[in-house]
Amino acid sequence: MKLLLLLTLMLCGIYAASAASHTLKHFYTAVTAGIDFPEFIAVGLVDDEQITYYDSDIKRKIPKTEWMKENVGADSWDFYTQILTGHQQNFKANIGIAMQRFNQTQGVHTLQRMYGCEWDDETGATTGFRQDGYDGEDFLTYDMENQRFIAPVQQALITAQKWNNDPALLEHRKQYLTHSCVDWLKKYVSYGRSALERTVAPKVSLLQKASPSPGLTCHVTGFYPRGVMVTWQRNGKELDEDVELGETMPNEDGTFQTRSHLTVKPEDWKGQEYTCTVQHKSLKQDIVMSFKSSPPMGVIIGCVLGALILILALVIGVVIWKKRSSGYKTTNTSDSGSEGSDQPAVKA
Repeated sequence: MKLLLLLTLMLCGIYAASAASHTLKHFYTAVTAGIDFPEFIAVGLVDDEQITYYDSDIKRKIPKTEWMKENVGADSWDFYTQILTGHQQNFKANIGIAMQRFNQTQGVHTLQRMYGCEWDDETGATTGFRQDGYDGEDFLTYDMENQRFIAPVQQALITAQKWNNDPALLEHRKQYLTHSCVDWLKKYVSYGRSALERTVAPKVSLLQKASPSPGLTCHVTGFYPRGVMVTWQRNGKELDEDVELGETMPNEDGTFQTRSHLTVKPEDWKGQEYTCTVQHKSLKQDIVMSFKSSPPMGVIIGCVLGALILILALVIGVVIWKKRSSGYKTTNTSDSGSEGSDQPAVKA
């Protein structure tokens, strides 16, 4: 489960960018040997769209978008592959060191690094970030402002102290995050600006769920860029409590999807109208999906039975009326008639 969580974070990203900003993120993930999974994976993303991929099985870094294929030559991919092959060996050694720090001798374990930068193309502001994780938990964090590594767990103190006492390493880290990374980001944005700055409107569906958490789920999919806002209202009033917002996940076509669940108590269903409102850069008007709760099932069944009984009573009444109407005839005053010819008179 920790591995799946880690890879989900890897694909979804951690830093959300505003409409005017762009981000470049690199994710390295190492996994202990012995499972049906690459021992090392490297993924590159621009504005949360995957642009490069490498793993220890294919042993080559490859482009994942057409605009990267068109603008980066074969020699560059060979060079990138050599660099990542070195990182692969380094991470394999480091995951062994981490296991020793945590007194682990077996089991499946993961070591991850996420680093990159953000650039606002309107203001020109830039920032960098870096974070290391072990088994899905924070292991080391780089403090960009103070240019130091912070160890949130005891097992990472040795590494933090070692790196913080290396001025050359700290300067290299600063130069990369504030200059080199930003330069690469600007270059990638120029390559794929038409694709990165496109907008695709979301498709929204509203579903009622009975279990395990009864309520309503608003599913939003097929949108680009990644940023989206989903809110709930009851009878027009905003709801903040009992709302669970899912993570934004990538679709295979480069768009994104997310969901928001509103837990509704049994006593809050009757006579209430719930709405899910979706806001996205691609929309001229917000998408609003409404759900008006139905009366309780007992009331519905009672109303249906009552209507059926009423209809049945009317039908029976009409049938009886028709029979009675056809049974009464006008009295015949003549002595000649079919009824008096062959029927004897009966006295009381």
